[in-house]
Amino acid sequence: MAISGARIGRFLRHRATSFGCAFRGLRILLSGQTNARIHAVATLLVLLVACWLRPRVVECGLLVAAVTAVWVAEALNTAVELLTNLVSPEYRPLAGQVKDVAAGAVLLAALGSVVTAVLVFGPLLRGGL
Repeated sequence: MAISGARIGRFLRHRATSFGCAFRGLRILLSGQTNARIHAVATLLVLLVACWLRPRVVECGLLVAAVTAVWVAEALNTAVELLTNLVSPEYRPLAGQVKDVAAGAVLLAALGSVVTAVLVFGPLLRGGL
């Protein structure tokens, strides 16, 4: 069964559109959310410290996973906030609870990320492993 050139072209155009939407979402996240900019600074700091201390590959993987978890949580929190504002423009206690739970998820990811950084960088800063 042969795949036509037109089908491949359509597939590639749809993928390009999808990536365009994803990058637009990241722009919205970074331009409209103060906390995302704080996460960007923290990410840069982790990268700089990792370049300085040169943790092992496994430790780098843990740092990448922790930083990624924070970014995913922040993006989902932003999406929840935007959607909540759309469906409930006036204040409602339940809408506030939804936003608070989403923000709590970011806090959990950030705290986990800090613990990961301490566990990875701590021994390296003390001259250990």
